[in-house]
Amino acid sequence: MTELHLTNVSFSYPDGTKALENLTLSVTSGERVAIVGQNGAGKTTAVKLMNGLLKPTEGSVLVGDWDTKNHTTAQVSRKVGYVFQNPDDQIFHNDVESEVRFGPKNMGFEPERVNELTDWAMKLCGISEFAEENPYNLPYSVRKFVTIASVLAMDSDIIILDEPTAGQDKIGLQVLGNLLQVLEEKQKSVITITHDMEFVTDYFTRIIVMANRQLVADDNAQKVFYNTEVLEKSMLKPPAVAQMAKLLDFSPGILSKQQLIEAILAQHSL
Repeated sequence: MTELHLTNVSFSYPDGTKALENLTLSVTSGERVAIVGQNGAGKTTAVKLMNGLLKPTEGSVLVGDWDTKNHTTAQVSRKVGYVFQNPDDQIFHNDVESEVRFGPKNMGFEPERVNELTDWAMKLCGISEFAEENPYNLPYSVRKFVTIASVLAMDSDIIILDEPTAGQDKIGLQVLGNLLQVLEEKQKSVITITHDMEFVTDYFTRIIVMANRQLVADDNAQKVFYNTEVLEKSMLKPPAVAQMAKLLDFSPGILSKQQLIEAILAQHSL
């Protein structure tokens, strides 16, 4: 499986504007990584460098043994799939099945493999019933899953999800959770950009915090969301459960509703 390595990576636009400074990180096979931070922190630039949409001004981005500077975006996308934040920027077919089928077909897979990957991705994303529908006739939340399925069907080793929870209800979040579990079992790495801190704490064991175009923390949820310096520097608000636990003066580390309930019960049993 493919690993990802960014080493001392910086990126500047042609006008000299710096969008990322000296980023070093690695992502191993099967790992789930959430990248969080305020708008303008450098998150989107970082992931566009990972899949070759952008090339580093300084440093190196290695996808497996490929240096992205030496390969086209189309080549890198075979290893690193990128689901855009806005599904309307990605959809261009008139029916859902054609949209999902396009990627693996374009990559030259055998017809039987194309069928297998298309069916698998649509079922995993819960959109099989919409196979013949025009994606633009579907709700935003479903269109999000159409684009996710279209990338999953390409069978890339690394999947980047940009704000996957946007517009999703409880059922959509459950589909996402199951999807992440299946990808982990297949040893596929998932990197997500999100402002949904509850989603982060529920499904991601590693959190990268960015601020002012730099990495300011790379750790688990307990250490990130109970680190006052990191939160202030990145202007992040911890999940609601962590905020409540702090107000109640409980010991650091509570992130789930169950943990909070247990702490409250323990306090009242004293």
